[in-house]
Parts: sequence; structure tokens; C-alpha cells
Amino acid sequence: MSLAVRIDVGSSTPHYEQLRAQLAALITAGTLADGQRLPTVRALANDLGIAPGTVARTYRDLEAGSLVLTRRKVGTVVTAPAAALDRAAVTEAAERFVRLARGHGLDDGAIKDAVAAALLGGAPTPTGVAAEVAAPG
Repeated sequence: MSLAVRIDVGSSTPHYEQLRAQLAALITAGTLADGQRLPTVRALANDLGIAPGTVARTYRDLEAGSLVLTRRKVGTVVTAPAAALDRAAVTEAAERFVRLARGHGLDDGAIKDAVAAALLGGAPTPTGVAAEVAAPG
């Protein structure tokens, strides 16, 4: 399985928050399954070209949110939230949003920026550097 996470180096949003938001979204969407191991701190930091402390902070924040659990000799594993989310309804709402945004003349980049801003609670940021990371497993 391949895990795609992107870090926008030109964004004013801290790298740990960009990474946290993306991993949290993958976990809550079910893309990362309960019990799935995440890459080690060093491996993910190396793949993304960011400091290991940044990834460690991201993992601590995810653990505080009960989305992952880190254990010595096991690593960091996903602890998926209860499946109380109606994914079909969320998918339908997302499709409606995309149709609405396109109807207002927004291109895909502007739509992604709007979603990112809504997730982060701030202003949209420009698209930047991306890295594809292969998850172990």
C-alpha cells in the first residue's frame, strides 16, 4: 500500500500540522486501517525531507487524539475511531461541494485550497512540494 502525504514547504502552516491533518484525514476516512503500522519517525522524516522531531510531534498529536498508538518495539499503529461516520453521506456532500465550487468557476487547485483552509481553519495556501511515501506493510 502506498501512503501519499504532501508537505507544502512554502505554506505558513507548520509542517507538523500539515502532516497531522493529512494523516488524521486518512485514518478517519478508513484509508489507513485499524492496526496498520505507520512509517517510523526517521523514515517518514527522511522521505519528506523534514526534521524527525516534526514527525514525532505529529505522531504525539495523533496519539493525543486517539488516532494512533505508539508502543516500544511495535512502532506507531493506527487506532481507528469508531465507525460512527456515514461515509456515503460525507462522499455525497463532498461531491455536491465540488459541483458548487466548479459552478462558481473554481479550478481543482482552488477547490483543494478551500478544503485545506476549512480543515486547518485558516486561509488557503499555495500548492507546494509533494512527496510520495511508501507505508510499510
